[in-house]
Amino acid sequence: MNYKMIIILVILCLIGILIIQNAEIVEIQVYFWTIAMSRVLLMLILLAIGVIAGWMLRGYFKRKKT
Repeated sequence: MNYKMIIILVILCLIGILIIQNAEIVEIQVYFWTIAMSRVLLMLILLAIGVIAGWMLRGYFKRKKT
C-alpha cells in the first residue's frame, strides 16, 4: 500500500470518529431565529463558510497587489 492511501484511510477514520462523537442535535439562536441541527452539520457549514471567505479574501488581496 502506498503512503497516499494510508493517509486517506487515516483521515477517513478521523472523520468517522468526529461524526460519531458529534451527532447530537444543538440549537443555534440568532436574534429571533432558532435553528436545530446536528453539531457535525454545523461544523461543516462553518468550515465551508471559512473556506469561501478565505478564497474570496485571497482573490481580493491578490487583485489589490497588481
